Amino acid sequence: MSSVESTGSSGSAGAIFFLVSMVVIVAKIGIFYCVCRKRICQSVSPEPQFMTLTMDKFLTDMEREKPIRFSDQQLRIATGNYSNLLGSGGFGAVYKGIFSNGTIVAVKVLYGSSDKRIEDQFKAEVSTIGRTRHFNLVRLYGFCFERNMRALVYEYMVNGSLDRYLFHQNNTLGFEKLHEIAVGTARGISYLHEECQQRIIHYDIKPGNILLDKNFNPKVADFGLAKLCNRENTHITMTGGRGTPGYAAPELWMPFPITHKCDVYSFGILLFEIIGRRKNVDVSLPESQEWFPILVWKRFDTGQLEELTIACGIEEKDKEIAERMVKVALTCVQYRPESRPMMSVVVKMLEGSLEIPDPLNPFQHLMDGIFAAHPVPTSQSYTNTSISSGSCVMATDSSAVCTTPITRRYEIELDSSNG
Repeated sequence: MSSVESTGSSGSAGAIFFLVSMVVIVAKIGIFYCVCRKRICQSVSPEPQFMTLTMDKFLTDMEREKPIRFSDQQLRIATGNYSNLLGSGGFGAVYKGIFSNGTIVAVKVLYGSSDKRIEDQFKAEVSTIGRTRHFNLVRLYGFCFERNMRALVYEYMVNGSLDRYLFHQNNTLGFEKLHEIAVGTARGISYLHEECQQRIIHYDIKPGNILLDKNFNPKVADFGLAKLCNRENTHITMTGGRGTPGYAAPELWMPFPITHKCDVYSFGILLFEIIGRRKNVDVSLPESQEWFPILVWKRFDTGQLEELTIACGIEEKDKEIAERMVKVALTCVQYRPESRPMMSVVVKMLEGSLEIPDPLNPFQHLMDGIFAAHPVPTSQSYTNTSISSGSCVMATDSSAVCTTPITRRYEIELDSSNG
């Protein structure tokens, strides 16, 4: 009997060993097959796999920065199936939405001529504004990244953008409030340049990108062109113009080194439009008044600023502030980037806590009809950050636009078509 039991046990053990061996062999074959298939797929088409992994890592990293990741369904519900359009442009469309907790939001749905363009803009906005927290920067609540939906969810600004109060006969804002908006905007840009862990260059400062909350506090918005830059000798190659013609600094259209000072120039152009409550380019006016910044310089240079302020409808009580803003604007739009002040200095100038030296003529190159082929370092009062020591970008577009009286007209045509 014991012999029979021993034989049965031995047979059972053998069967179990055989089954385990077969399972191990099948598992190894399966693993080998998967590895080979993965390698074959990667060798045939590495780019889509790489892009997927890159975007997944990007989204995972950004979720740690606190923006919420929404689904397309959540945004459809919040926006009533995208029924309340606030505005649209080359970037996409913005819709008003409201979440179940009562939070009102602006949902920016991105579209473009290619998936790469959409992806680049998405990453630019999320990686910059998603990392910042400042009273004068629009807040990013979250984002959606799905196969058929790339969207950004921002706080809703009930009073819209600054341009509607400057250019569309809506003169409900007094000059004192406009000055406050200028100071707040300068603070927001200063934070991007000087207080973030990595410097952020906005590249597209203009009235349409300054949003106003219910109390008309300004918030810098639209970071679709923005770039993160390390502070130590980091160069990024630009293969084309960046920014809006009419607001973009001259070096953005030339093969010159580009620093955060291009935002300072754009802010100066914005200041001119606040002072005049008009677009800087108005082809309906006589030639001598066509470009407002040059008209302002001529009035300043000949001691006729009072006439200018009267023509702009600025009251007597606001003239001192207006004259200060004129000097700041002229200082910000100096042709040489290194001659422009840091934005923290601009804030102090606008607030009146720092004396403003009389600016040099920033438009001499236009009046002479010539421009320098290469930037030449000059000794100025505002050389806090030189090109050699700051983060900068190099434009390499061979078709760059040069700021001369002739090409200025080219910029004017582009600007009016974008308006």
